[in-house]
Amino acid sequence: MSCCHYALVPGNESAFSVDPATIAFGPGVLGEAGEHLKALSCKRVALFTDATLAGLEPVAVALKAIRAAGVDVEVYSEVHVEPTDASFRKATEFAKGGRFDGYVSVGGGSVIDTCKAALLYATYPAELRAYVNAPVGDGKPVPGALPPHVACPTTCGTGSECTGIAVFDDLALKVKTGIASRRLRPALALIDPTCTRTLPSQVVAASGFDVLCHALESYTARPYTARPRPDKPALRPMSQGRNPWSDVGSLEALRLAGKYFVRAVHDANDSEAREGLSWAATLAGIAFGNAGVHLPHAMSYAVAGLVREYRCPGYPQHEPMVPHGISVIVNAPSVFRATAPTSPERHLQAAAALGADVKDVSGASAGFVGAIVSQVVVDLMRAAGVPNGVGGVGYTEGDLEALTRGAIVQKRLVDNAPIPVDDAVMQALFRGALSYW
Repeated sequence: MSCCHYALVPGNESAFSVDPATIAFGPGVLGEAGEHLKALSCKRVALFTDATLAGLEPVAVALKAIRAAGVDVEVYSEVHVEPTDASFRKATEFAKGGRFDGYVSVGGGSVIDTCKAALLYATYPAELRAYVNAPVGDGKPVPGALPPHVACPTTCGTGSECTGIAVFDDLALKVKTGIASRRLRPALALIDPTCTRTLPSQVVAASGFDVLCHALESYTARPYTARPRPDKPALRPMSQGRNPWSDVGSLEALRLAGKYFVRAVHDANDSEAREGLSWAATLAGIAFGNAGVHLPHAMSYAVAGLVREYRCPGYPQHEPMVPHGISVIVNAPSVFRATAPTSPERHLQAAAALGADVKDVSGASAGFVGAIVSQVVVDLMRAAGVPNGVGGVGYTEGDLEALTRGAIVQKRLVDNAPIPVDDAVMQALFRGALSYW
């Protein structure tokens, strides 16, 4: 038996979950924030943003809408770009003291993730690592329902508004990790593509590559039917592996990224491209929120966590930082060369969606397919002007062991890969990612 071309395996999982996000998408929807909060019975809300956005139009629009609806609002503008355990704790203290019955986030993934963490720990106080994914943290489940959170993304890539995932850097361990729970998914995402008009080119590139990898990793992840059947439906993981639902969003997100990504990076006035990339981000967010991502993201946590000197144009320059989408994409070509043999046809479909010419490669070897999908990603990297692999953000052969240690502990992501991964495999993937051109 099979479901939508997924072969069922006796004793393994035979069902998949569909957990769609609640979304309003289109120019102007940010101005509806107040009415939505009122409909959620919110009377006093915290608005999370960062220091730069606090003085820009999206925050002003949201505040005007919230106040016009008669909802009391207090602003927290100290979100750290690429959050840390310290910045999560600071945001939590603000949330604890505010007597809020609702939350709003206006910003990129850093803002949305910080808001998720702050409302979680303010509602169910615990040591930070209590809810953090094992083995870095204790992996405890979120105890119960959370206050409503209206997420308003201002970048076209993170997908955080559609997921129950919050990511941060653990400063002591020098590794990025996260919290994952369906309860963390925002009650509503207001996706207004006009918010992306003022984004610098490299911010669009970083967020757009996050879109691409969300979609490509979800589309090539371990199938849901490869997992053991859980004892109870409630134990079915959020990152359940690729499935018929996630496939639809992933493939369309890849097609849109292939069409609009380079245009969106190079022309801030190309509203069609930035709106198209925003829609791709939404579809990819829904897809990976139900399927999960795998090795490029697992590796990215080490790339970001061990950064020494790299600073990315368009981002704050006061400290070294590899933006999330950059830390992911530098690994991707190496990974997809390695995963192509698990599903050559699927990898070829993904490459075609991104714009590769595949009309004469019917029956090509798995290795050749891996080279095709890897090359189309490399071509997009070069077109966007991002660093040349992990070497481009400051790593060398001597860093491979440390990078491997930081990535292999990302069990939720590593286990979702379509290939078995141990330390040797992970190190080989990083070696292959040192340079591409």
